[in-house]
Amino acid sequence: MTVTSLHDSRRNSDPYWDARVDLACAFRWTVRLNMHEGIANHFSLAVSDDGSRFLMNPNSRHFSRIRARDMLLLDAHDRETMNRPDAPDPTAWDIHGAIHRRAPHARCILHVHSKYALVLATLKDPVMPPIDQNTMRFYDRIAYDNGYDGMGLGEEAERLAAKLGDKTVLVLGNHGVLFANASVAAAFDEMYYFERACETLITAYMTGRELSVASDAVARKTAGQWLAYPSFAGSHFNELKAILDQEDPDYRT
Repeated sequence: MTVTSLHDSRRNSDPYWDARVDLACAFRWTVRLNMHEGIANHFSLAVSDDGSRFLMNPNSRHFSRIRARDMLLLDAHDRETMNRPDAPDPTAWDIHGAIHRRAPHARCILHVHSKYALVLATLKDPVMPPIDQNTMRFYDRIAYDNGYDGMGLGEEAERLAAKLGDKTVLVLGNHGVLFANASVAAAFDEMYYFERACETLITAYMTGRELSVASDAVARKTAGQWLAYPSFAGSHFNELKAILDQEDPDYRT
């Protein structure tokens, strides 16, 4: 059976198959962009109207090997989840479960420790000034957590969910970054451009020269112009899937 026919067969039998494929694509591209953390970090995608039922990567699986069929189907209200034989990573279960319970807008949650975003998260002042179009994209759209108190278990996870609020990006001080958006495509696009923005910002800091910071009015205007491209993220993600379909199609299996 070809990858295409297998994909079509599973799409007909699994109502969440397309969601599984999108997540698998995100994992594979996170590796290609060297934004992964070995077998750590987790992505999830809500599949119920209230967001409490969600797909997430299995415990201890490298992103480069994750396929559509590997995703765990979890319920954020199920207290027996960690007793399952295929129980997810404890920190992933706590953080993603808490956010899916508390933040309906967070349909897709991508959490990474990517190089430049992590550098930003280690700064005493991690606020991103608007110095170029990519940093301006995130103007007034980032939540910041500076209360790191461990690896995200229990009360720490609930605190992070509260800190996110209605934002789509959460910089986790001393930890990393988290993206929460309406779809895998939207969250991945933000993850990609946020890392680019952080790379520009950190490189600019390294020069030791004074930054040219845009005014609040210009930054706000530019952020709005980014949001006025509703099909941009989808087009970007469709291209990523098209590349994988040519070079690494088993992500769909």
